[in-house]
Amino acid sequence: MISTMKRPPLVDGTPLIGNTLSMARDPAAFFVSCYRQYGPAFRVRVLGREQTVIAGPEAAVFMGTAQGRECLRSKEFWEGLTSEYGAQRTITGEDGEVHKQLRSVLRRGYSRQAIEGRYDQVVAITEAALDRDWKPGAMVPVVPAMQYMVVDQLGILLTGEAPREYVEDIRLLITVILNVLVTKQRPRALLWDPRYRHAKARVNELGQAMIADRRARALPAPEQRTLIDDIMAANVERPDLFPDSDLVLALTGPYLAGLDTVANTLAATVYAVLKHPEVLARVNQEADALFAGGVVDEKTLTTTIPAINGAISEAMRLYPIAVAQMRTATQDFEFEGTQIEADELLYVATSVPHFMDEFYPDPYRFDIDRYAKPRAEDRAPGAYSPFGRGQHLCLGKSLAEVQMALTIATLFHRRVLRLPTPDYTLKTKTAPTPGPSRRFAVRVAGRR
Repeated sequence: MISTMKRPPLVDGTPLIGNTLSMARDPAAFFVSCYRQYGPAFRVRVLGREQTVIAGPEAAVFMGTAQGRECLRSKEFWEGLTSEYGAQRTITGEDGEVHKQLRSVLRRGYSRQAIEGRYDQVVAITEAALDRDWKPGAMVPVVPAMQYMVVDQLGILLTGEAPREYVEDIRLLITVILNVLVTKQRPRALLWDPRYRHAKARVNELGQAMIADRRARALPAPEQRTLIDDIMAANVERPDLFPDSDLVLALTGPYLAGLDTVANTLAATVYAVLKHPEVLARVNQEADALFAGGVVDEKTLTTTIPAINGAISEAMRLYPIAVAQMRTATQDFEFEGTQIEADELLYVATSVPHFMDEFYPDPYRFDIDRYAKPRAEDRAPGAYSPFGRGQHLCLGKSLAEVQMALTIATLFHRRVLRLPTPDYTLKTKTAPTPGPSRRFAVRVAGRR
């Protein structure tokens, strides 16, 4: 039967380059503009390729439905990463039953439970990073400093050792892989750049050292295992699911996943808090009260720091790291009155509602009280997707929430920070992960 359903409309663009420049300049704003003009499904032309976009709250809700899980797959976009590591699979590139099995192995290690009872240790790691990299009088490049801090936190919590000497290698590796093999925005010739090949060898060295270290000791009891232990146990118990070839990618995965994403969000939060003095006053007050109370635990993080949690949530809304998720249509399907064809490459622009006044009145205003009841603006269906949507919802969501809350609380409790100038406006980048420019720096005006 021949379908009579209309195809998504093609967005107007520049001859030859199509919509490439608009996408590169500000993909979030571009998708919002297209959604307003063309509706929840449209086609764009980027780098000579035509791709369909499904967007808005309709797309966000669709991702969580049974039809969304059935009609969309992620395999093609992550094949380059997997093959570059010499691995058979990675959780981001698997769907269906295999994805569920991988997720079941990794879930506990990426959860809040993984650091339950260790919040004081996270604070101690963060304070040590502040003493080393955030000295009074210094101008601190925020994104790089946060990347080192994130690696310190993840390394010590997961392995007992922070591999700081590998941070630049991890950063270069993931930058090239995302730009070349995932989004395909840079030429493949970069894979042969000596600097990249050195970084790749170094990250492999890190992974092999982690494997050797874990194999040299007995696995702890299940309730005492870290993420690394869970992966190594699965390698023994389920080698079909976690073969030797996949271990380096799985073990270095937390650094690859957290280096840009968590660091970018933390940097955006620092900027937004400093830009709004009334927010800074509330954050300082909450941070001081949190540590004055003595015990920092799950209860205090969820009930006593609404301004800090609100600032982080608002930074994730206004500076989303997951502007759009990339998928392939597994079959023909109908979406909001348009025909999506099997094997089409899709952008799923779930961040569009972040900038819609239907959900967030005055959406470009930094308002940390949007998330508390009775407003709870983020609770509307499809309104808020900072960690993605659907079966590939970020596995480390709950761990990242704790990590970011403790980091921001410790930072503003221990340091007095200033923007370069009172009228400073943040410059951002879009590739490979959206976020603040690496040149964004703050002045450490003193200790608190």
